[in-house]
Amino acid sequence: MTNTFTAERRLPLSNLDSQNHEEWKSTEEKKLAEEKLEVLSESFRKTIEALGEDSKRDALQNTPERAAKTLCFLTKGYEQNIQDIVGDGIYQEEYDELIQVSGIDVYSLCEHHLLPFYGKVSVGYLPHGKIIGLSKIARVVEMYSRRFQVQERLTRQIAEAIQEAVNPRGVGVIIEATHMCMTMRGVSKPGSKTITSYMLGELRDNPKTRGEFLSLSSQHTLN
Repeated sequence: MTNTFTAERRLPLSNLDSQNHEEWKSTEEKKLAEEKLEVLSESFRKTIEALGEDSKRDALQNTPERAAKTLCFLTKGYEQNIQDIVGDGIYQEEYDELIQVSGIDVYSLCEHHLLPFYGKVSVGYLPHGKIIGLSKIARVVEMYSRRFQVQERLTRQIAEAIQEAVNPRGVGVIIEATHMCMTMRGVSKPGSKTITSYMLGELRDNPKTRGEFLSLSSQHTLN
């Protein structure tokens, strides 16, 4: 299992987007990010022209930069690691029953076509002397989803991150998502959904605990 706590972070390019409000650490950092933005913007400009459009047309003049900033924001998960997300949100607690957070919204980009997929996530774990703040679970989902992804890997990464953070007796993650690469292109099947699950420890090996997790998830994640 990869150590996700101290994984390297990308330059905070998402600071360039109006949706983000983080501060720059230095003027040098901001300068480097702006240079990256120029490269991305030029790539979008060339893409627009290669597709047969006029990038100088009024409505498209600022599109390359806007698209570049948007993509930086949508992939801001590369700028974080678990240590950043969890921080001091881990507590000693002698609670040994299932803890579950369901119905977490997830939005990500399929790395095969760079089209969105979106849906709901259910995360459960059996604590072993430590618990993690509930909001931190949602932030873990957010961090990994804001990257180029496949749903299968995203499911596994969330589970492994919770396992690494609090070393519980078991972890389970279920994602139900709609993939735009299936609904607006290719087979064009609106309404189709993909369900993935990943279990560790007792949630994988203990049928009773696994059944409890799946039952609760079906009430809140699966439709």
